[in-house]
Amino acid sequence: MQIPVLIWYPACSTCKRAHAWLTGQGIPFETRDIKSENPTAEEMAHWLELGGISLKNLFNVTGTLYRSMGLKDKLKDMTAEEMLELLASDGMLVKRPILVTEKKVIAGFREADWARALGIG
Repeated sequence: MQIPVLIWYPACSTCKRAHAWLTGQGIPFETRDIKSENPTAEEMAHWLELGGISLKNLFNVTGTLYRSMGLKDKLKDMTAEEMLELLASDGMLVKRPILVTEKKVIAGFREADWARALGIG
């Protein structure tokens, strides 16, 4: 069984809560800093194939970079491939934290969703 991966930004308060929650559950996991090791377009395309996550849900819509680039209006005219390439260009565009398991990927932190994905609770 593959160890879950927490893709996070260590300065993000929600990411810190997710890290603390995983640790408190006694779940072994690996971490990956989204800023220094951004997910690739290929990785994210694979996540979409697993289901449970949509392409638009991968965008960090509350982030300053998203807003400064005016992506709210631009995304509707972009292809899925263009969106994936854009997301892969900068980790700050990607919603976080992300939990990656063998069978599921979840963007954003909700304890109940993460517990289900990990088969606990």
